[in-house]
Amino acid sequence: MKKFLLTAVCVTTGALSYAQMTPLGLWNSIDDATNKPKAEIRIVLNASGGLSGVVEKALDPKPGAEPNCVDCTDDRKGKPKVGMEIIRGGVKKDGKDVWEDGKILDPENGKNYSLRLTPIDGGKKLEVRGYMGTPLLGRTQTWVRVQ
Repeated sequence: MKKFLLTAVCVTTGALSYAQMTPLGLWNSIDDATNKPKAEIRIVLNASGGLSGVVEKALDPKPGAEPNCVDCTDDRKGKPKVGMEIIRGGVKKDGKDVWEDGKILDPENGKNYSLRLTPIDGGKKLEVRGYMGTPLLGRTQTWVRVQ
């Protein structure tokens, strides 16, 4: 009986640990200028097996900031930033905790970037790399897991 309970605890602990090493969940994006949480973004698995990330809440709205994506050039043009899908796609690389082949939208300037997501720090943080062309030409933000 003791062996069974120990095995069950180990399997459960391992499964919970693995579940956290994904980009799925609720994240605080961090403002580059203030280093404070800017928005809450929920990342989920969509029906096609890719990732979808939606802005759930603005945490540090700037006074007089435009609430809509006026610079977007696709179906999100003129839509509110809160509730907007900013992450589309993203497939897990074989054997690594890295999700690539997706796109991320910066609703401040309306530009879409190629995307790489890498959970770090035991899944408590998420490296979000947006780039054009090659990952060498881009920037990385570190988001913090809310749940």
